[in-house]
Amino acid sequence: MISQVNITTMANKQVIKKGSLYYPSDEFQANANVKDPGIYAGPDLIGAGAQKNAEAFWAKRAEGLYWMKPWKEVFEHEPPYFKWFVGGELNITENIFEKNLPMRGDKTALIWEAEDPKEENRTYTYRQLFDEVNKLANGLKKLGVKKGDKVVIYLPMIPEVMISMLACARIGAVHAVVFSAFSPTALQVRLQDTEAKVLITADGYYRRGQLIDLKKNADEGVVKTRVEKVIVVKRLPDSTQSAFNVKRDFWYSDVVKEMPGECPPEPMGSEELLFILYTSGSTGKPKGCMHVCGGYTVQAKVTGSWIFDWKDSDVFWSTADVGWVTGHTYTVYSPLLNGVTVVMFEGAIDYPEPDRWAKIIDKHKVTVFYTAPTAIRMFVKYGKSILKEDKLTSLRLIASVGEPIDESAWEWYFKEVGHENCPLLDTWWQTETGGVLITSLPGIGPFRPSYAGMPFPGVRFDILDDNGKSLPVNQPGNLVLLPPFAPGLFRGIYKNEEKYLETYWKEYGTKIYFTSDAALRDENGLIRIVGRVDDVIKVAGHRLSTGELEAAINAHPELIECAVIGVPDQIKGEVPVGFITSSDKITDEQAITAANAQLKAIIGPIATLSKVYVVKDLPKTRSGKIMRRILKNLWNKEELGDLSTLANPESVDALKKLLS
Repeated sequence: MISQVNITTMANKQVIKKGSLYYPSDEFQANANVKDPGIYAGPDLIGAGAQKNAEAFWAKRAEGLYWMKPWKEVFEHEPPYFKWFVGGELNITENIFEKNLPMRGDKTALIWEAEDPKEENRTYTYRQLFDEVNKLANGLKKLGVKKGDKVVIYLPMIPEVMISMLACARIGAVHAVVFSAFSPTALQVRLQDTEAKVLITADGYYRRGQLIDLKKNADEGVVKTRVEKVIVVKRLPDSTQSAFNVKRDFWYSDVVKEMPGECPPEPMGSEELLFILYTSGSTGKPKGCMHVCGGYTVQAKVTGSWIFDWKDSDVFWSTADVGWVTGHTYTVYSPLLNGVTVVMFEGAIDYPEPDRWAKIIDKHKVTVFYTAPTAIRMFVKYGKSILKEDKLTSLRLIASVGEPIDESAWEWYFKEVGHENCPLLDTWWQTETGGVLITSLPGIGPFRPSYAGMPFPGVRFDILDDNGKSLPVNQPGNLVLLPPFAPGLFRGIYKNEEKYLETYWKEYGTKIYFTSDAALRDENGLIRIVGRVDDVIKVAGHRLSTGELEAAINAHPELIECAVIGVPDQIKGEVPVGFITSSDKITDEQAITAANAQLKAIIGPIATLSKVYVVKDLPKTRSGKIMRRILKNLWNKEELGDLSTLANPESVDALKKLLS
């Protein structure tokens, strides 16, 4: 029973603390998009009625969209396959533009900030963005792109990447965005898998002050593929222009030149493909996750509105690149479906100064900020002194995405960025789920450091043991999603049905989606993600989650980030090995001592690290996920597999030297 109440804000308080939990204040709750805890009651009831309640929930949400043709059935299930809004037709761009233009045509849709702070911003109103999307859509049609064709988009964070995605969706072409920092080989693999005949790229872009020759990478990537046409956006000065194949390459400006600003939206069946997005697999081979038009559109719109509590005056910034699912859903589709103003930034958020991210927030009066624990830990490492010139007073809500955020990073983010006056949301989801499925709604709460939150209304989760038995409070197990799942859940792996069935529907049978994440639920119903199920170490018969070990280490104020892997041991079976980054305030030797002291104090001597390496950086995807698979393969001297998802491939070379 919670008794102590500590008000953490002064005037206009937005957050209150009750014991170990945080709640929205009465003032924040009164103005929230969703404020009634009763919204959870129906869908989360255990029993025969739970599925029907969830179906009714999503059907109600779908009624708020433009449907060209109404659906005949809300949910159809032939395990493990399922469909939502069966028989319905819509177009996601009609729900972005035609639905918003009457009231928001002159409202700013996109604010683009270049890496160079001296370069002029580019802004687009909803009407201007619509015009650009239609011109490119017509240009693509003139080049022969038809409904169902695959178009690969290999672009940096510039407005044209958003325009390209929306133009493809407008005409029913399936887009597959490839992260611009991926290698030519990674691009080639995705081009070959999709068999795309059209590639949209740029001559280059800027990254930490360097000119990146993207066209050169694209030229190498299209070799031995079916690409017939390459559309090239002009971003760099003429002096840096790459080779241009006049028979194959088209300047973006020429493709849209003299194209009409009107293009009718293609009717898309609810279960027709909207996009394919590749994510790294456990073997290193990328998996093409297939997302469809109807369920994704419904889920993207409602999750954004309810979770980020968007108002018409909000300015939203998600720091995720559009090469990742966070960029797809919460930089492009969800905010635009809700008529929100979006910030897009070309560069690294700590360049040219470590507080660049804070300067962008102040400059554009960002109200809702969404970033990764990796970025937050980077902020911690720089220290709060970098914020002495930054006010961050426009913020009213902050959120985290990617890996689970540890308690110390949560507290720093809440205090130094949110000024203890912003609800702080942790969010759990996957490329496969298409949108956030676990979090605490800001108008309801509660928020607890290191806990993702509650299942989103209309979604049913459970935590099971290896035998499929539901586990009690505070006991970790396997996180699973129960039918009717979520409308935005992906429908399969492109060209690899066997992998789809093996990875997601084998562990507990074809009626239960296995997330491959380990989790526990507290007495308040809040879910904490403790790591991947395959990241469990068995030390002398004791099961230790790498997430639990890492959380204990990260609790030390001078240990910034870490990754723990299990390695073979002749006596104990497995032992944990740690890779740690620390602040400049302690030596490597002190960092090693501190890490093991944390583990001994929080978990026990069984958790002592067999080896500890202090490193400058850990291999991570651009979305901030640490690639422990690579660390394990390096340790075992095995093939590293696909490294294309790495944002910092140079870290692998450093680790190779360290482990040699």
